Amino acid sequence: MSDFSKSRLSHSDNWATPQALYDALNTEFHFNDDPCPMIHDNSELFMGGLAREWGTSTFINPPYSKPSPFCQKAYEESLRGKVVVGLLRGDTSTKWFHHWVLNKAKEIRFIEGRICFNGKPAPFSSIIAVWCP
Repeated sequence: MSDFSKSRLSHSDNWATPQALYDALNTEFHFNDDPCPMIHDNSELFMGGLAREWGTSTFINPPYSKPSPFCQKAYEESLRGKVVVGLLRGDTSTKWFHHWVLNKAKEIRFIEGRICFNGKPAPFSSIIAVWCP
């Protein structure tokens, strides 16, 4: 893979949650909502999850190019007594991480190694953030 292809891949929002990871988290948290399911080539529909109320136990894997509004909403939903679990890039150098994850999530789980998305290892680290009352 060329450096250009790797660069384009790392800036993509096309990172469907691996089923085994989702299943493990669902066993623990019993999700009843996913406001940002993978919707290819339709960012308007993808971002629509921000405009509605979330369930009592919600899973998010937000667009990696725009995680901040989803992390903010996750925090706000936790203030309403809800649990939100997010699969996010482990990018600790960003403002959104410091403001909405590090200082607002009740738990951060750093995932060892790289998650494989669609059979290919991600070019970035990943974390699980848990916002809860």
